[in-house]
Amino acid sequence: MSTSSSILDLLSPYPPGWGGVLLSGAASTILISLGAYLLGILIGLAGATGKVKGSRPVVVLLDIYTTAVRAIPELILIIGLYYAGTDGINRLLSALGFPPIEINGFLAAVTVLGVVQGAYVTEVLRGAILAIPVGQIEAASAFGMRPWLRFRRILAPALMPNALPGMANLWMSVTKDSALIAVVGYQELALATRLAGGNTKHYFLFFFAAAVIYLAITLVSNVVFGSLETYFRRGQPKTA
Repeated sequence: MSTSSSILDLLSPYPPGWGGVLLSGAASTILISLGAYLLGILIGLAGATGKVKGSRPVVVLLDIYTTAVRAIPELILIIGLYYAGTDGINRLLSALGFPPIEINGFLAAVTVLGVVQGAYVTEVLRGAILAIPVGQIEAASAFGMRPWLRFRRILAPALMPNALPGMANLWMSVTKDSALIAVVGYQELALATRLAGGNTKHYFLFFFAAAVIYLAITLVSNVVFGSLETYFRRGQPKTA
């Protein structure tokens, strides 16, 4: 009974419990992941469009970007982009006569993970675009649809069913990759868990609690993406 009470005290959201720290870390993880995911989608849309319709130099540059990001481990990219990016910005500011600045940890985390996500999103969206029958796009152009209207009414509805499975996997990936941000000192769920375990020496308890939180995020995400896929596949024949 005392053991059970001790565990509940440790996981309490109120001090001296560490539950509040874990929940705050989980909220940071979700916000970082969401910000990076949306930034990755913007980069991916631009990258996929450039790869499909861009000039040869643009395609080569995008190939270098996507290949490099997918080849280099995320941890090295995060550390490199974070420190090199901060140093580069401060060197530029110094050259212009401005004092150095301290980069906001949250914005840095979102930007770094967003750049990494962008490379993967580029390839997912490129494949989804290439899967759309060319005749649909040509018919829309023949009817005089402007590019934005063509994208909204033809490309996007045809694109989403093909892209969603890959986009769902990328969301799961970024929620786990957000744990790597702990190496640059920004407190999200992984770092909060390590702090709680280090201060109480109950490592198994807190890492198990963190695993449950990550699992909960994944299960909710599965429901959301499942609903989106059902919506965008409405009217299509079901595969066995």
